[in-house]
Amino acid sequence: MTTFVLVSGPFTGGWVWRETAARLGEAGARACPLSLTGLGERRHLARPGTGLETHVEDVVQLIDHLDEADLVLVGHDYAIHPVLGAADRRPERVGRIVYLDSGMPQDGDTALALVPDQEVRERLSRPDGPAEHGGRVPVPEPGGWERWGSTAGLSARALERLDRYAAPQPSGTLVEPLRLTGAAAGTPVTGVFCTASGTTIAMVEAFVRTGPPQFRALARPGVTFFELPTGHWPMLSDPDGLAAVLLDAAAGKGHRVTVGEDEQPFSTRPFVLDPPECPRERTGAVDLFLPDATGPRPAVVFVHGGPVPADARPTPRDWPLYTGHARHAAALGMVGATVDHGLHALTDYARAAEDVAAAVALVRADPRVDADRVALWFFSGGGPLLTDWLAAPPPWLRCVAASYPVLAPLPGWHTMDARFRPAEAVRTAGELPVVLTRAGLEQPTIAATVAEFLTAATAAGTRVETVDVPAGRHGFDVADHTEESRAAVRAAHDTVLAHLSS
Repeated sequence: MTTFVLVSGPFTGGWVWRETAARLGEAGARACPLSLTGLGERRHLARPGTGLETHVEDVVQLIDHLDEADLVLVGHDYAIHPVLGAADRRPERVGRIVYLDSGMPQDGDTALALVPDQEVRERLSRPDGPAEHGGRVPVPEPGGWERWGSTAGLSARALERLDRYAAPQPSGTLVEPLRLTGAAAGTPVTGVFCTASGTTIAMVEAFVRTGPPQFRALARPGVTFFELPTGHWPMLSDPDGLAAVLLDAAAGKGHRVTVGEDEQPFSTRPFVLDPPECPRERTGAVDLFLPDATGPRPAVVFVHGGPVPADARPTPRDWPLYTGHARHAAALGMVGATVDHGLHALTDYARAAEDVAAAVALVRADPRVDADRVALWFFSGGGPLLTDWLAAPPPWLRCVAASYPVLAPLPGWHTMDARFRPAEAVRTAGELPVVLTRAGLEQPTIAATVAEFLTAATAAGTRVETVDVPAGRHGFDVADHTEESRAAVRAAHDTVLAHLSS
């Protein structure tokens, strides 16, 4: 008999699992819904010191009072934090961890970083924020649950139950960092995506192959995935479907993402061109690739995508993708610059924008650079960093370029600062040229942001020059070693050079 420990997200308690638990019981499994301290029928136990460690201990105590081995721990939304903390302390008791429409927190992460309600996130980030409202986050107003996740599929009765039974979330649970030793790192895991929230298995597969290095771990043995065509609270909107998925997950079923043994990580794949070596100089977070030329030269600053973990090695400015672009720029007579910036999480765009601005200032101050002829080139998840440059282009910025960029928040990117929206900023770009390289086989969610951007650019009269790679995938300049890819890279560089030379 499989035993499920069911732990729900913010404001809710064990009550939210009633229908799902009943379906699991009918199938011969044992379901143990848990109300964390301060929530559900235990709301009266909240204290000023109630934090994430309190909730970790709640899960540990339940594990210790169950006789069965190989428990399946299910963490919905915020609850994946105490579930992971408890699994780390009792790894020998846990057979599988299920991430139910949740993030993938690591040691040292706080749940606050993934709170979709920006107002709450900003308030709790202030030094006195966690103490407001008696150390609790007020429940959403009726009709306000959408700020915490998609309400797709929820009936009026389900929404009424959320309003009636919701309890304020103890603030400390969201700001206290998760502490993990790695003891449960080898435990089998399953991710369940509620597709109305925006994440799909197809997106994960694409990120494993062409995204930041942390996604590579999702292709390891023992990791499976399921999708549910509903919103963020499937235990209320689709309890039958959720119960079926949990039973299959416990049995080791589900979709697996596979990567060939000879398939290199995106960060180490070779560039599609083989530009000649050139002098390279490092100053702080910036590397300059210098052309064989005299006098101040125009410059291109290449801005990497992300988010990329802070401990990723090599760092992006050393990835063949960006060094290849910089070397090719130098071969054309431009100074190529690669930069490491602080986009380590979706909440880091403001910090990354400051890093990029500082890097650009450093490049322009170099005597070998013509400070009045500079271009900025953004990639993938670095696309939102275009915003400030489109909103108020400085006179020395001759053009901006973007390759397979994200140009508006993707579904589920609730924690991203709302101001980073190139699809809105392009309306004020004026005469600044935009060189856009599009992959024909782009992920649909990213392609939709590009379409939104182009619609806004057309309405504003912004000059956008597109370089299309019909058979190219996201990251084609290292993923697809074809003549089409090579021609697209050359065409994009030639277009940028033409703007810098005019």
